[in-house]
Amino acid sequence: MSQILIKNAYIISMNSNREIFRNGSILIENNLIKAVGKIEENLLDDNIEIFNAKGKIILPGFINTHVHLSQQLGRGIADDVTLLTWLRERVWPYESNFDFEKSYLSSLACCVELIKSGTTTFLEAGGQCVEGMVEAVKKSGMRAILTKSVMDSGESLPENWSNSADEEIEKQKELFEKYNNSANERIKIWFGLRTIFNVSDELIQKTKKIADELNTGIHMHVAEISQENEFVKNKTGFSTVQHLNNLGVLDKNLLAVHSVWLDDKDIELIKKYDVKISHNPGAAMKVVLGFAPIPEMLEKGITVSIGTDGAPSNNRMDMMREIYLTSLIHKGRTLNPKVVPAEQVLEMATIFGAKSALLENEIGTLEVGKKADLIVLNFDTIHSLPIYDVVGNIVYSMSSENIEATMCDGKWLMKDRKILFLNESELFEKIKKSSEVIKQEIDLKISKRFPVIDIK
Repeated sequence: MSQILIKNAYIISMNSNREIFRNGSILIENNLIKAVGKIEENLLDDNIEIFNAKGKIILPGFINTHVHLSQQLGRGIADDVTLLTWLRERVWPYESNFDFEKSYLSSLACCVELIKSGTTTFLEAGGQCVEGMVEAVKKSGMRAILTKSVMDSGESLPENWSNSADEEIEKQKELFEKYNNSANERIKIWFGLRTIFNVSDELIQKTKKIADELNTGIHMHVAEISQENEFVKNKTGFSTVQHLNNLGVLDKNLLAVHSVWLDDKDIELIKKYDVKISHNPGAAMKVVLGFAPIPEMLEKGITVSIGTDGAPSNNRMDMMREIYLTSLIHKGRTLNPKVVPAEQVLEMATIFGAKSALLENEIGTLEVGKKADLIVLNFDTIHSLPIYDVVGNIVYSMSSENIEATMCDGKWLMKDRKILFLNESELFEKIKKSSEVIKQEIDLKISKRFPVIDIK
């Protein structure tokens, strides 16, 4: 049995009463929180590790509900293009060339960036080599929900992705049986549906059936662009959300990502069936998806969480930046400074993220019995001081630079901004070498900016 005592901290618990403990402590035993607030000495072991957090803020670890691990090595390959060009001409050729080693390196690099911006749990939206992702997550110590990128139809699919609905289901079942609840239950396996453009009705319905049988979730991009609704309406007469409802897929175990192009009927269906929403503000603006009706959904009590999306579409896996963007863009869209206030944004990044991951009984708040997933913020930076309103300051002023330490499952992943499970300099060199290989293997069609002159 091991114990860690974090003491003298400003603890933002995010519990049901949203209590904040000034000069509070957290006692961690193995991977669970044993006490929060005032800690009785009789609970402490003689060999306890003490972490003095005086002058620091403790928060539940952020839960990033939409990430593409395999896209990390593709940062910058698809800037300033439309979504369908981004997908079919840039990202798919890049992703279809992946093997275990590339998947592992890309996933590991993404995990490091996530940890350094305060993420302890993430939901992966789908790649082609989940085995590589699993190994990277095991090494990183993070908590993750992993998904295979699943498609059985549509235009411009690479030849090596040509699978039937049954083949896609069987592969995912194998992944579930092999990896679900592995790494001390830090890894979960969900079922994936990439986009409505590339999945048949047969695959959608079979996915729902098997996900329910295995008591797991479904991760899908939904109503991402206006052309998507047009595509579905031309085929069925309904919007994407309404068509998914007709297929019986809308349910509490569906995570719908982006969900920008929704009408009132769509929102009512999402509310009725307790569908979870992942809001990705940076990617939505960069790839010009539009502005999702987030305030309208929050007002109806829909669970909306926050994600970064992948490196080619954002281009940062930085939850602190996404929190900031989430707090701003909806005020600008609605011309109402009161919508999506700071405290609600922190809920979206923590407990709402946990609900989206179907893990609200395990993570998302700092409470007795929950997993010890937390982050330490140091507010002594010039962009953070002075502080009058701590919650407002976290959302509107702080950045990933303020994340000093990250813990997941009772283990420190980062301390004093230093990653503890690998040598970052060595990782940087591997990423650079890999990018040179990728350039040689694929015609990336990178946009030409300014003339480059080699000096000899």
